[in-house]
Amino acid sequence: MEQRANSESKQYVVFKLGKEDYGLDIQKVTTIERMMPAARVPKTPEYIKGVINLRGEIIPVMDLRKKFGLPPVEETDETRIIILKFDDITFGIIVDEVDEVLNLTEESIENVSSFANDLSMDYIYGVGKVDDRIVTLLNLEKLTDIGEEDEQGDFE
Repeated sequence: MEQRANSESKQYVVFKLGKEDYGLDIQKVTTIERMMPAARVPKTPEYIKGVINLRGEIIPVMDLRKKFGLPPVEETDETRIIILKFDDITFGIIVDEVDEVLNLTEESIENVSSFANDLSMDYIYGVGKVDDRIVTLLNLEKLTDIGEEDEQGDFE
């Protein structure tokens, strides 16, 4: 019986952007790296920092602060690139700091579709409640979708 209760909980890598806590499904995280130089790629959206060479693999890197419209901050020793992989896509996201790995049960995750019908909420899978903390859980599929909203800046 105890094993069943365990299987309902999922692990999330918790990271910080400013004072906010965000979480990603740990099964999508390949590795967490220190900040490294990224080569800028022309004609990519502003929030794409560039590409890095990680052990011989070229990986695109997204600046999550820019993607979310947050003000830029100076890189610190805590700045990290979280390397993610899903659907054969490997990419990195730059975060201010990686905090911890957290276990959340389905009961402790609140769906955000009831909060707003905003496009920015598209990136959010849900909100995890842990004691007095709130961790915003990100939807990777929507986050990596370089779709229509990014093309609006181009001239036709």
